[in-house]
Amino acid sequence: MTLGSFVVRNTFRNKRRSILTMLSIGFSLLLLTLMIAVWRAFYIDQVAPAAAQRVIIRHKVSLAFLLPGYYREKIRAVPGVVAVVPMTWFGGKYKDDRPENFFAQIATDPDEYLKVASDKIVPPDQLLAWQRDRAGAMVDITLAKKYGWKIGDKVFIQGTIFPVNLELTIRAIYHRDPPQNALYFNTKYIEEAVNWFKGKADWYAAMVDSPLDVARVSGEIDDMFRSSPLPTKTESEKAFQLGFVASLGNVKAFILGICGAVVFTILLVSANTMAMSTRGRTREIALLKTLGFTQRSVLSLFVCEAVALALIGGICGVLVAWPVIHGMTAKFVALGVPLSMTITWPTVALAMMIAGSMGLISGFVPAYKASRLNIVEGLRHIG
Repeated sequence: MTLGSFVVRNTFRNKRRSILTMLSIGFSLLLLTLMIAVWRAFYIDQVAPAAAQRVIIRHKVSLAFLLPGYYREKIRAVPGVVAVVPMTWFGGKYKDDRPENFFAQIATDPDEYLKVASDKIVPPDQLLAWQRDRAGAMVDITLAKKYGWKIGDKVFIQGTIFPVNLELTIRAIYHRDPPQNALYFNTKYIEEAVNWFKGKADWYAAMVDSPLDVARVSGEIDDMFRSSPLPTKTESEKAFQLGFVASLGNVKAFILGICGAVVFTILLVSANTMAMSTRGRTREIALLKTLGFTQRSVLSLFVCEAVALALIGGICGVLVAWPVIHGMTAKFVALGVPLSMTITWPTVALAMMIAGSMGLISGFVPAYKASRLNIVEGLRHIG
């Protein structure tokens, strides 16, 4: 019998205990993989080339303060700015208040929007129809599939922030990778219905001619309005999105807290399993040492069992994480869940490395005690 087959045989000696341990570790690794994927989507993954050229101009203090319409032409005059569009969060209610019926509704300028959002793919005829219909809407294809919307369908949205209800006609359906689950409509719809909103916007989105000019353009825009009653804060699209995430709380601390709890759980589960295993095999350990197994070989056997158990549980957890993340990114789940998150091979490698390390650490102490067992005491043991 080889060392590997011996480890495998003893790992599953107590099948019930081994399976429960693997399920516990697998669930922990599932959570850990999800948290790593979220962290990667928020703070590590690079944005698409088109997004790297977009900047967001908002009020310096808060999005609650609107920017005036004449800012748009001033921003357009900054060297390096290719296009500028107003953007306003409508925040209406579709059907009811259930989270599954939430999606972004944004008012903008259809005539120039795709010059800024060039990563959205829209058939030319549909784009033209949207631009010609002041009550028209453009929706993400995943949103259209979710509600069964087709070109020409009516969408009714009850206003909550603005005192107006939207009655829109779907004129265009766009594709974007990753999906966005958003609806866009003409900002003039609100301007004509709400007097105090005319000539205003929540923020402006601008396309810069090169990613290398983003920092310079951002500085020039903010310097232009620094002394005005409504100063601005210009930032990359990625930074703007992270600002929304930050409004949910300290997301970094939350993710790190969950990861820490998961690692601690793996340690406890694996250590408890190995302690029970060594305690129930005292006479067997003494017999192995009688047959010539050294202290080092006994230590290696039990440590390998702990690592194998942790790795098998980790593999199960990572395999389950794949369909879970696919389901979470296929449609809107909750605010703060990035639709761009995926499981990459570095994520899998990191998760498995953590699982193996925790198995090694948790199994070392029981294994070390077992390797130092006195042969005579072990053979006399009854239990």
